[in-house]
Parts: sequence; structure tokens; C-alpha cells
Amino acid sequence: MDEVDRILAQWLVARPDLDVWAMGPLGRLNRIAHSCLRRMGKTFSRHGLNAAGFDLLATLRRSPPPHALSAGKLMTSMMITSGTMTNRIEQLAKAGLLTRTTDPEDARRAVVKLTQQGFDLIEVAIADHVETQTKLLASLSDEEIATLDALLRKLMEAVESPT
Repeated sequence: MDEVDRILAQWLVARPDLDVWAMGPLGRLNRIAHSCLRRMGKTFSRHGLNAAGFDLLATLRRSPPPHALSAGKLMTSMMITSGTMTNRIEQLAKAGLLTRTTDPEDARRAVVKLTQQGFDLIEVAIADHVETQTKLLASLSDEEIATLDALLRKLMEAVESPT
């Protein structure tokens, strides 16, 4: 019996009229997400980054050379607001990890590009991040990971559906 089971048992006593079955898997997903985010945050911190900074650098790194995108494309890729994007870009630019210049094809747009320092940092940080993620799944077999991934994909599609 884990903590989620104890919570479900308490609800069974407190409100026997409610069918709280959905609290089990969703409660576990929530607790797992918090634990994973905390562990990954420690990894990012070792590189002087937070999750937001890591995400922006990683998005630029996985884009084709010269590892540059418009601020709008970054925002769409990362699903964040323009204010949040501007703040992230400014912080990383101050740290010398990226540059922000005017798009030569459209002066209204900014182009964000990794600096060599940013590229070097994300190369090391992404390898460390992958190692952390691998450790987080170490208690599962390859087959269990594949099954979990398929089920989570199905659930994600359902909950992100506009209907």
C-alpha cells in the first residue's frame, strides 16, 4: 500500500458515495511528475540552469545548424507566452549562452542563436539530463517502458484533445 492507496482508503471512509478510482492513477502520475521534475531540476542546476533555460537551449540545439530560430518559432515549439520567452532569452543572453539579433528578412522579428558557450553547455547538460532520465526509469524493463510509453501517449492524446 502506497500513499495514494492510503488517500483512496480515507476517501472511501469519508465519502463512500464517491467513486474515486481515477484518483489512483492520476495521483500517482502527479507524484511521479513532481519527483521527476525535482530530480531533473537538480541536474539542470549542476549546469547553472533551470528547467526553462535548459528547455530553450535544448530547443535551439536540436534545431539544424546554425542552431537559430525566430523568437516566434521558439515560443510555438515551447508552448509559452511571449513575455515568458522574452525573459528567458534575456537571462540566457546576459549569461552569454545565446544571442538575439534582428531577422535580416523581417526587421520586426528577432532571431535567437546559440553562442559557442551555449552550445558547449547544452552538449554537456543534455548528456547529463539523458542519464538522469534513464536512472528515473531504471526500475522498469524495456518492455514495461514501451508499454508505459504507449499508454501515456494514448492518455496524452485524449486529455490534450480539444473536445
